Amino acid sequence: MSEIRRIYVEKKDAFAVEAKGLLADLKNNLLMDGLEKVRVLARYDVMGLTDEEFSQALQLVLSEPPVDTVMEELVPAADEKVFAVELLPGQYDQREDFAAQCIQLITQKEKPLVAAAKVFVFKGSLTDDEFEKVKKYLVNPIEAREAALDKPETLEDTWEEPADVERMEGFLDLSEADIAAMQKNLGLAMSVEDLLWIQKYFKEEEKRVPTITEVRVLDTYWSDHCRHTTFMTNLDKVEIEPGYYTKPIEDAFKQYLAIRDKVYGKKTDRPITLMDMACIATKKLKKENKFPDNDDSEEINACSIVVPVEIDGKKEDWLVMFKNETHNHPTEIEPFGGAATCLGGAIRDPLSGRAYVYQAMRITGAGDPRTPIEKTLAGKLPQRKLTIGAAAGYSSYGNQIGLATGQVQEYYHDRFVAKRMEIGAVMGAAPKSAVIRERPAAGDIIILLGGRTGRDGIGGATGSSKEHTVDSLSTCGAEVQKGNPPTERKIQRLFRNPEVTVLIKRCNDFGAGGVSVAIGELAEGLKINLDKVTKKYAGLDGTELAISESQERMAVVIRKEDWEKFAKFADEENLEATIVAEVTEEPRLVMYWRGDKIVDISREKYKPAECVQRKRPERTV
Repeated sequence: MSEIRRIYVEKKDAFAVEAKGLLADLKNNLLMDGLEKVRVLARYDVMGLTDEEFSQALQLVLSEPPVDTVMEELVPAADEKVFAVELLPGQYDQREDFAAQCIQLITQKEKPLVAAAKVFVFKGSLTDDEFEKVKKYLVNPIEAREAALDKPETLEDTWEEPADVERMEGFLDLSEADIAAMQKNLGLAMSVEDLLWIQKYFKEEEKRVPTITEVRVLDTYWSDHCRHTTFMTNLDKVEIEPGYYTKPIEDAFKQYLAIRDKVYGKKTDRPITLMDMACIATKKLKKENKFPDNDDSEEINACSIVVPVEIDGKKEDWLVMFKNETHNHPTEIEPFGGAATCLGGAIRDPLSGRAYVYQAMRITGAGDPRTPIEKTLAGKLPQRKLTIGAAAGYSSYGNQIGLATGQVQEYYHDRFVAKRMEIGAVMGAAPKSAVIRERPAAGDIIILLGGRTGRDGIGGATGSSKEHTVDSLSTCGAEVQKGNPPTERKIQRLFRNPEVTVLIKRCNDFGAGGVSVAIGELAEGLKINLDKVTKKYAGLDGTELAISESQERMAVVIRKEDWEKFAKFADEENLEATIVAEVTEEPRLVMYWRGDKIVDISREKYKPAECVQRKRPERTV
């Protein structure tokens, strides 16, 4: 077994900005008057290197000699208290990953194993109770935990072989009360009525019990996040409560009904929905031919318009794309990662449309960050920690990918204490000639491009679509994705090459829903091999591979004969590209894992003769 080498890297006093800032924060906000000094060190455990390779890595990767002090041991003084923090197992650690990649570039061998932690040293008269208070303030249990101070015996992970995907025996015969208990036990975002609907579907149409993966996939697809269930609900009766805004709301609703008649005709059976209200103005403009610059396509990416641009005296048509993303829930429970992937998620939509994203805007809402820590609501992070952590996460992602944010607007109000607001908006552009949009055909292949799959982001779509409690902070950790902006930047570079983009028939980013949605939306008929999905680590089961929302990945449809050419371009950008699925003639979503068919759902619309419990719109996976 290879030796584990451990080092501690600390900024020299003149550069110890983080440590000095933390000292001021703890003295001012936690009132730690006895605290004299704070030290912050990065701890690295490295396995799989020779002495010479480790020496090179220490100088070139793990430290910056002009600004860092490096030590092999950390021996605290009598008046110092020490603790270390590491990310939870299964959470993607960017520091570990990038350190391992950079060391591999030096050695040109197998990637070494790297484990990273942050070590805090506190000097002064700190009681045990105050020390625990500091730990609680610094360690967000949704993403991290206190790390052991002893060096481990090995860095090799031991993952249990995951069990086969469960068949939900007895599901078809459950009573409504049993279904309600199941909905609660599984933590599903869908309603009891949804589960009853699924029960009826599998009993009458598929004539078999579903797998747990199928239930999780449907829960993801039907979440508010993925399918805007609330906005798509049929409104049979609309009542406007009396109040200050009654008249303007009534006038607006009457105007909406009048426009519907013009757009769809007075005899339309199209349901009234909030989504229809939101889109009716654009549909009216299109019907009246007043929206000539609209870029209309079947791709579900960013909003896109056609803009004539003059380049070197010649006019060209360009696609300009707009997208905004809200990460209120993720940022509320994990500020840095939530805000970082808010920007990353906004970027990915126009990027999947093959546009270069060049401009961003950030709008936030928070409670008063000056509120004393002890007044923090139960089950929530302090407003100060939310505000500062989110700002750091957003700027970190933007700086790493190289995106300028021209507008930042922060709002502070007591009502944002209930739920933080975190909005990122971006603009992108691409020559229209470089973007080819074609309908996938049977035999086409689907490539997973970019980042690998982990447990980070599992349940993000459903998690942001359900009600949260005081326990959410300690139970929803996997729902927050971990961003990897350098990988997204590689995809951005790849998609700036028109030789690449003209090969792409259709593209989707991996956001909410993971493989099941990102690939599932590309075509009606799909056969997906989850064993081909690249993983950050072993031990993931079929359900996790199907719904994980790990970031910085794209699902790309190309012709089978273009695979070698596409793979060569991806390799030049150091991007992993793997064939994971193919388009089929039959309209079914099929997924295999370890040779077992764990998802097999019809994509044809299904309308049961007698809907369960309440009237429902047609359901389509």
